[in-house]
Amino acid sequence: MREKIVVIGSNSFSGSSFAAYCLAQGFEILAISRSKEPHDVFLPYKWDLAIKPGPFRFEQLDINRDVDRIADSIRGFQPAYIFNFAAQSMVAQSWEHPEHWYQTNVTGNVKLHDKIRHFGFLKKYIHVSTPEVYGNCAGKVTESTPFNPSTPYAASRAACDLHLRTFFSHYKFPVVFTRAANVYGPGQQLYRIIPRTILFIKLGRKIQLHGGGRSLRSFIHVRDMASATLKIAQAAPAGETYHISTDSHISIRQLVGIICKMMNGNFEECVEIVAERPGKDPAYLLDDRKLRNELGWKDCIALEQGIRETINWISDNFTELKKQQFEYIHKE
Repeated sequence: MREKIVVIGSNSFSGSSFAAYCLAQGFEILAISRSKEPHDVFLPYKWDLAIKPGPFRFEQLDINRDVDRIADSIRGFQPAYIFNFAAQSMVAQSWEHPEHWYQTNVTGNVKLHDKIRHFGFLKKYIHVSTPEVYGNCAGKVTESTPFNPSTPYAASRAACDLHLRTFFSHYKFPVVFTRAANVYGPGQQLYRIIPRTILFIKLGRKIQLHGGGRSLRSFIHVRDMASATLKIAQAAPAGETYHISTDSHISIRQLVGIICKMMNGNFEECVEIVAERPGKDPAYLLDDRKLRNELGWKDCIALEQGIRETINWISDNFTELKKQQFEYIHKE
């Protein structure tokens, strides 16, 4: 009998890629997102027709408006695991309408959690959080590093994490938290730095480097993120937090330079230096030894390999991707 999982936020890059990974593992999936499914080019679970996946059902439901219907669907499906990728996730834009970020990332989630905490069939609830909750930290941060959010987005995510800690403490709600480094790969939204750089080079447009691209990040391929997330769900004790990252750290400037070199583009001709975004953290580097040592996970896809995969995805789908939205469009 196939094991059942729910993926909330299944239209997101990480959510759709995770669904594809789990389908290949034979899980039965109920996928939930507030918008209708986007073009297939952004849905990895529709790409590999050679996979004989488990059953898959998509429902368009909004965590802010349809929490009762979401709870009813989950209750009827009776999954072993719920993975929540749903969030208002843009950092810079959270300054413009912070109330929208708090509505989704705190209020909407709290209402949902208060429904599903009663579900006795649930083995684990995996809350996909973010390292933004730590703010800028000197050196690597561990899972016990205090929260120090520096944007409305980060503060809203930290608030929801704290709320879930109270549910674990009081109700023994079987939550585990994941915080991943910058996830990338084929299928990512075109406003994110790696696909945007590739696409703009192909279009002959300049890439804006905020603050000169000095901020330091770690990038992890979406399939490595998916394998880690599933392992955490199946093996981690409730109440724990795990970082998902690599040991490689790179500045945004260096990253863009690598892509330019791989695509035979001239860096100076491809970029434009602009002012830094407000509240952007110069660095957050995650200590992921807990995941590696306790659960035996390791990443498998090097940055250059993952960039090449993303270049190939954009090249193979260039005609369609040119028609798609390049910029982030905010939804309440």
